[in-house]
Amino acid sequence: MTQIALDLINHVAKIANVGVGGKNPVRIMGILNTSPESFYKKSVNTNKTSIKNTVKLMENQGADFVDVGGMSTAPYLSTMISEKTESKRILDAVKIIQNSTNLPISVDTCRARVASDALECGVEIINDISGLKYDEKMKEVVSEFSPSLILCAYSSKTVHGNSVSVTKKLLKESLRIAKNSNVDPEKILLDPAVGFFRKSGIGPFFTTIKSDWVNRDLSVLKNLNDIKQDYPILISVSNKSFLGEILGKKNPSDRLYGSIAAESISIANGANVIRTHNVDATKDAIMIASKLSTKHKGL
Repeated sequence: MTQIALDLINHVAKIANVGVGGKNPVRIMGILNTSPESFYKKSVNTNKTSIKNTVKLMENQGADFVDVGGMSTAPYLSTMISEKTESKRILDAVKIIQNSTNLPISVDTCRARVASDALECGVEIINDISGLKYDEKMKEVVSEFSPSLILCAYSSKTVHGNSVSVTKKLLKESLRIAKNSNVDPEKILLDPAVGFFRKSGIGPFFTTIKSDWVNRDLSVLKNLNDIKQDYPILISVSNKSFLGEILGKKNPSDRLYGSIAAESISIANGANVIRTHNVDATKDAIMIASKLSTKHKGL
């Protein structure tokens, strides 16, 4: 079988020119939040020195990308801010990062104006937790700039049924939007949106379900290979609330060990990128989990 045929079976993406999927190693996306409202306060960096030092440390510890957020979207927090504020926070950070490191930059936003501002500034990846569904104008932005994309499972309506089937359906909808916006399929990562399916919440950035949300997230993590649909998949479980529910730990800072365990199992189940607050610990987890995983025999 030719390499091209193998790549079609084991979909390989180029995310900001970094190979993801196939025989590539599991990649790390470090999280840098510029939003003081974020649920994990240790990830918040709001001044030049802090941002510069944090991204340089991420790079030295083995990160392949840095994901910059300017507005928290935690379903259980009231965190809405203006597009102008979100954009300013992100652009200020992007300029510092570009002068401090060569890491490709992802911007975590689902608002078209913010994405457009970031892409004009040289950002290469848009991480849209709504899977291009929240802001109608996002389709125009991605069509114009053709960035690499992270598409999350999302619906503005209540969803019912099997968690894995629902997640696949929602991701397929986002893939259709991306295709209709002329996005190269080889520039796409899928994210099953762990933590964003809830019975209730604040703001528009979560999907309403009637079933138990912790079990939903666990079911998804157990079935990543089915959810992938031949696309590389990104998993973001770092310090999230489902871990707190299971461990009985309300403080996100107490969830490191749970995060590493969930990331390791995700890798064994086929994850290609781990988005994390804990780059150094995650790097070690990836090295061991990849050696033990049948999904990553090439490593």
